[in-house]
Amino acid sequence: MTLSDVDDYMVWATDPKVARFCTWEPCTSRDEAIKYITDRVLTHPWLRAICLEDGHPIGYILIMAVDNIRKEIGYVLARKYWGKGFATEAVRLVTAEVFKEFPEIERLEALVDVDNVGSQRVLEKVGFTREGVMRKFLCIKGSVRDTVMFSFLPTDTLK
Repeated sequence: MTLSDVDDYMVWATDPKVARFCTWEPCTSRDEAIKYITDRVLTHPWLRAICLEDGHPIGYILIMAVDNIRKEIGYVLARKYWGKGFATEAVRLVTAEVFKEFPEIERLEALVDVDNVGSQRVLEKVGFTREGVMRKFLCIKGSVRDTVMFSFLPTDTLK
């Protein structure tokens, strides 16, 4: 993503339903969006836009280091594109490449709020294993939440 994507970014970043399970609050202005992209997106070591064929971003997907052998995957998608396979395809593509790009990692993890059923389905469709519920695991916007732990190992098979 680049700063020129700010208007596309605002489509999902201003939507409270998109931000519901995210650590960030919905964006309230173009200046705030520019600051977020500048400070958080452009500086992120591994973040990629999820784009339509015309090149317009409809979300993003990222990989974060947990420790020396684990990485975590996260993603966000404009609500208009929910349920259409875009997130599933993005997660599948990134999962297929992450172990090649980072051969030292032993597992890719995803942490999903227990109420975020759509995101849980995305991971299950790709072949992630649902390991269990981590009770009172994350604090999101002042609320301590139960979180489902998913994993994918290099020996697992993509679906």
